[in-house]
Amino acid sequence: MYRENTMLHSGLTMHKILLLSAYDALSHRYWRDGLGKYLAANGMELHQVALPARNFAWRSRGNSLTFAFDDRLQQDFDLLIVTSMTDLSALRGLNSRLSRVPAIVYFHENQFAYPDRSEQGLVERQLTSIYTALAADVVVFNSQFNRSTFMQGMVDLLKKMPDGVPPNLSEQLLKRSICLPVALNKHQHLVAQKPGTIVWNHRWEYDKGPELLLDIFKALIEADLDFRVHLLGQHFRQTPDEILEITKLLRSSGRAGRIGFIESLDDYQACLQEAQIVLSTSRQEFQGLAVQEAVAAGCTPVVPDDLCYREYVSSRFRYSTTEEAVEIIRRILVGGLSESINLTGFTWPVIGPQWLDLIDRCIRLRGLT
Repeated sequence: MYRENTMLHSGLTMHKILLLSAYDALSHRYWRDGLGKYLAANGMELHQVALPARNFAWRSRGNSLTFAFDDRLQQDFDLLIVTSMTDLSALRGLNSRLSRVPAIVYFHENQFAYPDRSEQGLVERQLTSIYTALAADVVVFNSQFNRSTFMQGMVDLLKKMPDGVPPNLSEQLLKRSICLPVALNKHQHLVAQKPGTIVWNHRWEYDKGPELLLDIFKALIEADLDFRVHLLGQHFRQTPDEILEITKLLRSSGRAGRIGFIESLDDYQACLQEAQIVLSTSRQEFQGLAVQEAVAAGCTPVVPDDLCYREYVSSRFRYSTTEEAVEIIRRILVGGLSESINLTGFTWPVIGPQWLDLIDRCIRLRGLT
């Protein structure tokens, strides 16, 4: 399938790339938009197809059927890049053109470390993610935490199967996997920081820890600390009861700042740039993009002492209990505790060239086989 293409002045080869996002949630869209712009700016011919982030059960099981017969996929490509929500093995089986195209799968998260309240369909989603990884030429994870929990979860799941499991699958995948985080988009710092402002900028769902968040804010108020809160993030049809209680608590105590989802990117960035602290109470996090955006805007992080945060947040800003979180926040608010975290490794000047090299190598290696 590999074709010789014209060479760019930089010495890189121009490739025709198909980028698929099977469940285009905000973080997936952030990654897709950023990568798409970078590749296009470097001469790649990019074709993107994304499915809306709704009807999760159907989307996770039916995306290959939707994609396979889409007219936009009925042409020749040099490379296929898909999110891990994509059922790549089924897609390649249904679309013979794509079966011959080298493929990179990008894991924003994995179904093994995700705290699912319901077991319904979980094993099927886990197996599908394994099939997708095995069907790819290169598997890319956004963090070491993501990769290690996927590999261990895969091993643990396959041990439970009665028979017919090929040996050394995790070793095979590990050899053709790399870690490459979602790159941060650069924004200018235009707003003056307001001491005492805390921002919590996550989806309003149970996996982002609203119960813990409520406990932390109650403790901060009981300690009579002076602060206000921007409670930001995407919310859906059903809002956790704890979020509703937090909103009432903040408003009744006079500590409420901006509440709700901010559509304007400029307004959102302004909110981050005026805050002093970014707080996470997540039960799952594979890169922590929301925290990283706030840190890049000048916030000091207060985050759980596990998940992906250990890869870039120092221990003195990580907590294991509600009491530890409150104490760290108190030391920041009262004592001026802060730290500048170096996120250079998460920027496009670092991440972008790695993508270009990966794409070129992936296509050339497939062309030699």
